Amino acid sequence: MPTHRRATDDTLPGKRPGVDEAEAALVEHYPRLVRLAYLTLPPSLGRHRRVLTAHAVVQRVLPRSRKGDASSPVPAQRGTTGAAFAWMRERVVRDALDRDGRPRSRRALVARWLPQLPAVVGLRLFPRAGGGDELALDQALFAVGSPARAALALLVLEGMAAAEVRALLTAAGVRDPAGALRTAERLASERGGRTEALLGAPEFDPCTVQTRPTDLLRRRHRRRVAGAATVVVALACSVLIAMPGHDAREPAAVAGRADGAALARALDPALLERASGDAWSDTSRVDFSVWPARGDRTGDPALLERALRVWGKPGPAVRVSATTGTGTVPPAAPPRLLYAGEVGGAAVVLLHDGQRVARYAEPVSGDGAPALDFARTDDADVTTAAAVVVSRGPDGVRYLLAPWIAESTTRDLLAPETPDTPADDLDVSQDGVTGPVPSPSPGGDCSSWPVLRLRSSEKIVERHAFLVTDLGDLSPAHLTYTPLPGTGAPARQPREATGGAALASWARTACSLRSLRGSGVRAVNNWAFAEQKLPETGARSTWVCTRADSWRGPGRIMVQFQQPASSPVEPSTVVAQDRDTASCSRFGQHVLAGTRWKAPSGTWFLLAAGSRDVTRITATGGVRADEPVRTLAVRAPRESSVDLTGRLADGQELRSVR
Repeated sequence: MPTHRRATDDTLPGKRPGVDEAEAALVEHYPRLVRLAYLTLPPSLGRHRRVLTAHAVVQRVLPRSRKGDASSPVPAQRGTTGAAFAWMRERVVRDALDRDGRPRSRRALVARWLPQLPAVVGLRLFPRAGGGDELALDQALFAVGSPARAALALLVLEGMAAAEVRALLTAAGVRDPAGALRTAERLASERGGRTEALLGAPEFDPCTVQTRPTDLLRRRHRRRVAGAATVVVALACSVLIAMPGHDAREPAAVAGRADGAALARALDPALLERASGDAWSDTSRVDFSVWPARGDRTGDPALLERALRVWGKPGPAVRVSATTGTGTVPPAAPPRLLYAGEVGGAAVVLLHDGQRVARYAEPVSGDGAPALDFARTDDADVTTAAAVVVSRGPDGVRYLLAPWIAESTTRDLLAPETPDTPADDLDVSQDGVTGPVPSPSPGGDCSSWPVLRLRSSEKIVERHAFLVTDLGDLSPAHLTYTPLPGTGAPARQPREATGGAALASWARTACSLRSLRGSGVRAVNNWAFAEQKLPETGARSTWVCTRADSWRGPGRIMVQFQQPASSPVEPSTVVAQDRDTASCSRFGQHVLAGTRWKAPSGTWFLLAAGSRDVTRITATGGVRADEPVRTLAVRAPRESSVDLTGRLADGQELRSVR
């Protein structure tokens, strides 16, 4: 039953504007109105049809000229179109809502089938894809009705009060405006104040679209039968006009069938992509796209069909998990098969759709429930596509290694090792599955931190060794190190954490990785940005910025202070943290931080240090100092509020990380 009744122009509040005034409002606010229509329209139309329909709804909203129209012959200027815009907004909502209802007459039905402008032939249009948060919101919008979507857009994007939204929905013919408003308010409150930013993202912008061709082979075939198709369409239209009570939602049903056909194709095990065994050694793109299908059950269509069916529609018994910012929707096209085999008492299937790795696991025996795990892997490379978790158990984690990994060992970051200390060998099967690797303890005492030391084949890069570690996600995190700046040397880039200085730095910072577990971390870099001589003792301490980059993009930093210690694995002191920041990366190459430190005499000092381009440090508040230095040490009370700022070589001011 429709969730709204069809309204007429007379039911809409507000005075009907003149044509010129309405035209000025349309030109000024066209993107707002199209986005509003797009969000209100039913997702079952499909993204291409939804984009075109949103533009059609807005372009048809102008009032027709009437005899006695009091509008001025001079077009209205910007800033004077408020009343006209409000009237047009109401009509856009009404017309978009009507696309989800049943036309009352044959005339309305025929109008629904007639071509409408804009029209696009030979191309498919769709908004730019967003991240995992936008994808999750899109799924939530799909699950509610058009009135609730309209109410959410009016509340969040248009900034209308709840009473105004309720009145507009009532005028537009919604049968339960209060219920739609409650649903919209719930959706808005579920995202911690980020709903406005998400709805304003390119994911929901039908004015900024991408294009793809339609099926080229099918189009060629259609040209050959165009004459016959024209006759059939004409005959069908005549029959359609004569048919009483035809369902006006048929166009949406056709689009739904097209989407269903695409989904069925994506979930067909016979269409799974499979790379050749040596594709990785003859390409400029070394990532998951060149992984061959491995495992002793890659030819098991029943297992592959179950894995794809669960991905397409997980049942209530399936345990579904995803790293932060990773969507769980079905693939848009047939994914790539990476692995299918038995590991740790489970049948495991690994699939890759270009943006994500999906891991399906079902027990080989017993009544255990299947599991489906997702992780983002877009823009992976030689190191971040080097391994994927295939199983977790009491004995540790087993990985499937990339085909370009020529050597794999394990070592403990907290063991007093050097680069020359032999690492522990790691058993690897012919299919590339490793033996169990102990997983770092998620809590309690941090007595060890196992890592994988991998070396790439010389077919793609000469003697390239690197470290990865398990942080609870499907894809292990890549560990790197940036050494202290040298005198007069250019800024150094992150390098692999396999040298002596890198291992010494990670031995003191590894335990801080526990706070990053399960957060979708792609890589973690230790940047030793400053060295400071301590007051009274003259001993040297090191300031390190540990930056964790996520697959989503945002980074998190921890500034750690490493003072001389009796043990090479004594944990550093975390003195400052920040989230969603570019600091300590190539996009944020400057950092300043400070901490309190107690000298052997019992005197307390304020210590501060900046990166290589800091030329002056200023302290205000409980401590006052202003010195042209890169490291600062002044006497200070143990407890007092202090603000630190730095001055860069180009004169810019730099705030400290707190």
